[in-house]
Amino acid sequence: VQLQASGGGLVQAGGSLRLSCAASGRTLSDYYMGWFRQAPGKEREFVAAIDWSVGSTDYADSVKGRFTISRSNAKNTGYLQMNSLKPEDTAVYYCAASISRTRYKSRYNYWGQGTLVTVSS
Repeated sequence: VQLQASGGGLVQAGGSLRLSCAASGRTLSDYYMGWFRQAPGKEREFVAAIDWSVGSTDYADSVKGRFTISRSNAKNTGYLQMNSLKPEDTAVYYCAASISRTRYKSRYNYWGQGTLVTVSS
């Protein structure tokens, strides 16, 4: 599976962005897709994930109510809609795929290249 993340950019606090994660090589229907982020000098952390086949979702407390993860089976693409962005959301965002339902980054087998989100105050 190859993953390509896109959609990052510069946005003011309170604004919105939508990230995309396009998959190729095989369908993601057998996978759990996650979004992670890594701020400068910090560990990569879990943001959100979706069970591709049934659509159930999981969110980190820090983004719950502001971010929404979704997917398009037809496009084999996942999305992360980010609203009410805060400066502390500034990070490189990565999409990843795992055969396990998990928040642990070590259990994700496939990773996209990352897309930078910068939120100005």
